[in-house]
Amino acid sequence: MKSLLLVLAFCFELANAFYLPGVAPTPYKKGDSIPLLVNHITPSINPEDSSAKTYLYSYDYNFPRFHFCQHPDGPEKQSESLGSVIFGDRIFNSPYELKMLENKTCITLCSDIYSKSDAAFVNRNIRAGFKHNWLIDGLPAARRMLDEQTQTTFYNSGFHIGFVDDENTPHLYNHHDIIVEYHKRKEDEYRVVGVIVNPKSINQGSDVSCAPQEENPVTLSQEGETGVTFTYSVYFVESPTVWATRWDKYLHVYDPKIQWFSLVNFSIIVVALSIIMSHILIRTLKNDIQKYNEINLDDDVIDEMGWKLVYGDVFRPPKNPMLLSVLVGSGLQLLLMALSTCGFALFGLLSPSNRGSLATLMFILYAVFGSVGSFTSAYIYKFFQGEDWKTNMILSPFLVPGALFAFFIFFNFFLIFANSSGAVPIGTMFVIVLVWFIISIPLSCVGSLLGFRRQVVKVPVKVNQIPRQIPKQSWYLKTSNMALIAGIFPFGAIAIEMYFIFNSLWFNRIYYMFGFLFFCFVLMIITTLLVTLLLTYYTLCNENYKWQWRSFFVGAGISIYVFLHALILSKFRLGGLTSVVLYVGYSFVISLVIGLLCGSIGFLGVMVFVLRIYSQIKVD
Repeated sequence: MKSLLLVLAFCFELANAFYLPGVAPTPYKKGDSIPLLVNHITPSINPEDSSAKTYLYSYDYNFPRFHFCQHPDGPEKQSESLGSVIFGDRIFNSPYELKMLENKTCITLCSDIYSKSDAAFVNRNIRAGFKHNWLIDGLPAARRMLDEQTQTTFYNSGFHIGFVDDENTPHLYNHHDIIVEYHKRKEDEYRVVGVIVNPKSINQGSDVSCAPQEENPVTLSQEGETGVTFTYSVYFVESPTVWATRWDKYLHVYDPKIQWFSLVNFSIIVVALSIIMSHILIRTLKNDIQKYNEINLDDDVIDEMGWKLVYGDVFRPPKNPMLLSVLVGSGLQLLLMALSTCGFALFGLLSPSNRGSLATLMFILYAVFGSVGSFTSAYIYKFFQGEDWKTNMILSPFLVPGALFAFFIFFNFFLIFANSSGAVPIGTMFVIVLVWFIISIPLSCVGSLLGFRRQVVKVPVKVNQIPRQIPKQSWYLKTSNMALIAGIFPFGAIAIEMYFIFNSLWFNRIYYMFGFLFFCFVLMIITTLLVTLLLTYYTLCNENYKWQWRSFFVGAGISIYVFLHALILSKFRLGGLTSVVLYVGYSFVISLVIGLLCGSIGFLGVMVFVLRIYSQIKVD
């Protein structure tokens, strides 16, 4: 009994001591140093100048043309995760000195002189709304904002490097009031629970003073050299916020009513589609099968109509079965990765303190699920009576990932050309390739071997030797038109979330609404499946038995609307060739990935549907 109690006590203590990676609290005592880390300078949409161009790439904080103050011993790079590096994080130490509970006022950091070209560069980025991204104890430095709709205050991570006045003149922020909110846990033990930075533009001149000078801000002249002195102040404020809830102030939903409306609206659409499909499957198909099976097969004349007429051709292998099987397997791999990632995030296993954890998890899951994708690809290829299993084994882990990596390298060259911090180093690329060869490719080979060794499902009817002629189809039954019709329904389920995801992707905003995302994602899957099944049934009724590629393209029709949504509905003006290439290119890649995912859903659903309905009829 004592041993059992000891084990239970040990487990209890172990549970209390357990923290998810990157989210363990750091206690400070009075006078302890609190590191202030600086991250990349990221773009945003400048609300003060709607006519300003928007740039979609970030800069290193220590980029020489900004002339921001560096640590006296030189910048020291901090360790980062794979996902953090891929998404452009470049975290360094800084010259700012913060010590717990020690307020400081008007501390001079450094002085520097801006040349005409550097002044023009900084002024351009001020107009474009570029922002600082500082980190203190894992929390982003933020501005306190007011949501006018809900009248609630929240912390908006990051703060601008300058502002544009009413006369459309840019001014540089050269003084920062750093407000550190702390929570006293017990005697002489404090925890950081919030960071606010109030930037100011103060033209110091020869006499350094941090008093606000609204009439005399810093203006970088593009006609000559401009000297600037950088200063800062530090204030510590006690807060009732406990460490466990310190992120609540940063995670703010701007208008949840829109998301709830979208969720309810498309839930109704899914219910309506389900009712229609139930009518078809339960009544129409059941009656068709019953009437067909009641016919005496010995009779000379059998009245065959609709989908029953093509039973001898419906399982005929399609053109390019190798490519189709590889694409379906890759789409299923993406689907499992997305569902698993949403599941981890939904249950709070991804902390925003652990930067890049989401991207790292997605990459690892995508590599691991290569086994499932290759298994599916091999199984479908064998179902299509394919025999070149070696080529299928090679293409499964290389075709789609190789294409994505090629896009990635192509965009990286533009980032290098723009001197962006988002350019991924060669070492990181080597790590990506190494992980792929160590984890994904061996698992993919195992999956392919298992797929080819597995006995495929036997088709319920024999395939005729001579292909049946397909009658002329109506215009709306053409594959392209059906893809346009089908794509709008699943796109509606994710349209609102795509807006928030793109904002998070391009403007370094924290995305955390994984509950909405998960349910919208599930609605997209169900809608894609139902619409593809419905349209495929109508094509079979019109004696078109080529359902394989058609079901894939119809399911992938959502990609058209995702791409158009990104292009047409963007309300910001892109600045420079690099921004245009990045925005159009990544929008195209994202739409292709979503199309590949939904195309595999459509194909697999129709495959099961066709096998099911043709196994219910009696054929001589």
